[in-house]
Amino acid sequence: MVKIDSHQHFWQYHPVNHQWISDEMSVLKQDFLPGQLSDLLTIHGFEGTVAVQADQSEAETEFLLNLAKQYPFIKGVVGWVDLQASDVEQRLEYFQRYPKLKGFRHVVQSEPDDSFLLREAFLGGVAKLARYHYTYDILIYPRQLPATLLFVNQFPDQKFVVDHIAKPNIKAGDFEKWGELMQELSQYPNVWCKVSGMVTEADWRQWTPADFERYIEHVFSCFGPERIMFGSDWPVCLLAASYSQVVEIFDTFTSGLPWEAQNKVWGGNARSFYQL
Repeated sequence: MVKIDSHQHFWQYHPVNHQWISDEMSVLKQDFLPGQLSDLLTIHGFEGTVAVQADQSEAETEFLLNLAKQYPFIKGVVGWVDLQASDVEQRLEYFQRYPKLKGFRHVVQSEPDDSFLLREAFLGGVAKLARYHYTYDILIYPRQLPATLLFVNQFPDQKFVVDHIAKPNIKAGDFEKWGELMQELSQYPNVWCKVSGMVTEADWRQWTPADFERYIEHVFSCFGPERIMFGSDWPVCLLAASYSQVVEIFDTFTSGLPWEAQNKVWGGNARSFYQL
């Protein structure tokens, strides 16, 4: 079986670059580098990962690409580029020299404007990605799903993946509105979904595996095993769970699926989506 962790991060901690790491997230206020992850991947049978940006700078993109040169298990990188910049075309041309760069992401969840994705300059940048065969990771909260629907509708030829099942508030049990909007989003065949980041949306100290069942069931029902991928969200997951616990949650749900479906969701889909 192909196993690819489609979503994890690396960083050398810096209090300015990583301001999003609050005091209650102090466990993350340290370096997290490939050497700390490689043994976990081996234990759980993963052949590789996709490293995703956590800081919004081209320096972050270059940092991840340099790590990918050194560590073969980093099969792909989702970086950051200023998609609103007037020279975005030139920047995309520049990044073509890096075969492991597979796509880009913007931390839309932190934007105060819930319609950020619909800004003219941002739309203009995203419109240029497909010609360079770059994917786009959608990082949002459920309140931003209405704008996301309008956003993806404009790009039928662009490959999108929703990170962290759009981060529903699992701790509060929020489900209905999120579920309706995810169902709508799944109607776009070019939109995929990462089952990742769930433990940090639950009660960090008192979650149980049952807390995630209906959320996983729903995205599988919406997107099907053809457009679902596993992601650990390591090391952010450490706020609430170990790497092994995150793997176990997904394994419990998928172990009853046919082998072909398991092969897809554990790695085959990530390999196909990102062209690893």
